Amino acid sequence: MRAVVCEGAGGVEVLTIGRIEDPTPNVDEVVIEVVAAGVNRADLLQRQGHYPPPPGAPGTIGLEVSGRISAVGEQVEGWSVGDECCALLAGGGYAEKVVVPAPQVMPVPEGIDLVSAAALPEVVATVWSNIFMKAHLKDGETLLVHGGASGIGTMAIQLGVAHGARVLCTVGSADKMEFCTRLGADVAINYKEAEWASVVREATGKAGADVILDIIGAKYLTDNVKSLAYDGRIVVIGMQGGAKGELDLGRLLAKRGSITAAGLRSRSVEDKGRILAEVVGHVWPLVEAKKVRPIVHATYPLEQVATAHEELEQSTQSGKILLTL
Repeated sequence: MRAVVCEGAGGVEVLTIGRIEDPTPNVDEVVIEVVAAGVNRADLLQRQGHYPPPPGAPGTIGLEVSGRISAVGEQVEGWSVGDECCALLAGGGYAEKVVVPAPQVMPVPEGIDLVSAAALPEVVATVWSNIFMKAHLKDGETLLVHGGASGIGTMAIQLGVAHGARVLCTVGSADKMEFCTRLGADVAINYKEAEWASVVREATGKAGADVILDIIGAKYLTDNVKSLAYDGRIVVIGMQGGAKGELDLGRLLAKRGSITAAGLRSRSVEDKGRILAEVVGHVWPLVEAKKVRPIVHATYPLEQVATAHEELEQSTQSGKILLTL
């Protein structure tokens, strides 16, 4: 089958279209004939040689897909050949077919087309597991989302609003500010033109944010703690601004705050299945009620994977970038 193959590690020039063996399912797996695959920052890191797949995962890049089931393991229940679905992967999505453990496969929400469904698994699982399962965002609380126009950011804004939170976000341009406020953000801050922590302090009447979803890491650590409300929770899910920073434990202690960090790719099949079961139960009804939707910035055919990676690296997008097959 056709797949994106990396000839070494490096820039987009290492991405080529090659041929690899068709996958076959184990007893508890399904094979999906891929219609679309999401492009994520983790994919860029894997291409660069900084984020190898976990043991047992396909070496091909790609952490989420949508498509149709083409084969079913003998112990799998609830799925049949021809069913439309979307899935969270440990790897292998940039290909015509991918094998997936059955607990990581979800139905396509009613009213969502099959291509757009590829924009859902990674962002919804990340946002739901961190903001709601880990940080326990509540109705009436304030949520601060860094990278508001990213795939994760656009989903976090929508889910925060849908659950009664006041949402603030940081972005890198005036256009993205407008985009995020249209999605429902109460306050969008251009970090290139304003000191975002001061704006958060002013916008919250000095109270701060109850939950902060952070994709930046070390660069924002000090200001995140300053921006935290009493009993506030910081969840770090990315390190675009570095991995090591200085933590003011005195300030964190005074605010009774907490900082946690979590990844998704390396979790067990059981953990991913538990998260996705909650997603289907709690988020899919919001999608079907049109309170939440996948935000697709652009789609590219598989052959233009290099262009898709370049666009994501430049951070010009609002929402998700997809590859189509």
